[in-house]
Amino acid sequence: MGAFGGGLGGNGEVCGAVVGALGVLGLRFSRGREEEKEDPRMWAYAQELLRRFREEIVQSHGSILCRQIVGVDWTDREQVKRFYKGEKVLECGRIVGETAQLIGELLERPT
Repeated sequence: MGAFGGGLGGNGEVCGAVVGALGVLGLRFSRGREEEKEDPRMWAYAQELLRRFREEIVQSHGSILCRQIVGVDWTDREQVKRFYKGEKVLECGRIVGETAQLIGELLERPT
């Protein structure tokens, strides 16, 4: 899952925390075999996850894109170094933690 960091492989795209959370939903509720049906909760939970991620976790950033959330051009090595030495890395930790808590809430819901 580490390759999700920096907005999917250090490209500044969609926040890796939300991508990882969607992956967890897929692993839990998608089909194990072709003949099986997907659990419809997967789609409902995925929509709720993205809505709540936008509204509750990254609302002040106005985007779900990593480069806009932390203001880093991930192709610029100096910006990346400053990111890891500065306060912005703490914002990523907060986002990952809150996203993990959100996915935990969804997975613990009774069926």
